[in-house]
Amino acid sequence: MPWWSTLVCLLLAAQLWASSYRNRDDVIGLLEKILACTLALVVLFVGHNILLELVGLVVALSLPIARRESSSLTTTPAKHQGWMRF
Repeated sequence: MPWWSTLVCLLLAAQLWASSYRNRDDVIGLLEKILACTLALVVLFVGHNILLELVGLVVALSLPIARRESSSLTTTPAKHQGWMRF
C-alpha cells in the first residue's frame, strides 16, 4: 500500500472516530467507531507499514501490567471459594 493511501485511510479512520462522538444516535456512533477500528486494522495488517507496526508494538509494550501482589491481598480462604451465597 503506498504511503499516500495509508495516510488517507488513517485520516478517514480518525474522521470516523471523531464523528462518532458528534452523532446523537448511539448505534450509529458505535458503527462509526467499529468502521474506524476496522479501517485502522486494515491499514496495519494489509499495508505492512513497518513504522505503524513498530508504533503498535511500542504502545502494546508500554501498557501497564497487573500486579500479582494485589491479587493475593483480596483472596479468600480456600473453603470460601466458589459460588457466592445470596
